[in-house]
Amino acid sequence: MADLAGIDHVRIVRLHTRIPVADPARVDDEMVAALKVAGAATWVALHANHPRELTDNARTACARLVDAGIPMVSQSVLLRGVNDDAATLEALMRAFVECRIKPYYLHHGDLAPGTAHLRTTLEKGQELMRALRGRVSGLCQPDYVLDIPGGHGKAPVGPNYLSDVNPLSQPNSLFQEGEPHPELRYRVVDYCGDVHLYPPNP
Repeated sequence: MADLAGIDHVRIVRLHTRIPVADPARVDDEMVAALKVAGAATWVALHANHPRELTDNARTACARLVDAGIPMVSQSVLLRGVNDDAATLEALMRAFVECRIKPYYLHHGDLAPGTAHLRTTLEKGQELMRALRGRVSGLCQPDYVLDIPGGHGKAPVGPNYLSDVNPLSQPNSLFQEGEPHPELRYRVVDYCGDVHLYPPNP
């Protein structure tokens, strides 16, 4: 860590790990001290996919890191039959926040050989993210992302709530007969699926 912090352009060191849930006893005072270094900020990203992974011992391990001034974020994978329902995702994200871990990424399953049985559809993931939006606050919302095959980076693939619409061409618009019709309004869909119109200009 000291060698990394000694590199002039390195100001942040982010470590991804399952240690706090897989072997929480390893997160002892010595490890915490080793992770803190002058000259660089250390962040720890915890990989966990189900709320049952955040046992009392795991929570204690995470608290050691956070109490030492090491901020934490989460990374999870959407897995069929494991966490692909709104109640489980809600419990997982709430558990992270209870541990002072900011939900960061919810990954769509990679196209790794032998894992097809664990992948959901993108539509299912978007449906779950819309449900999550209605169940927990913004503090508990991860970014639903797809790792583009071929090493092209992550792309957000969550539901889109906003689109352009011209009320004059929409017979079922939200405007009543006799009301003035603006030329354009945004169409905003809330987490319940209800449509609202919003003006484009201040």
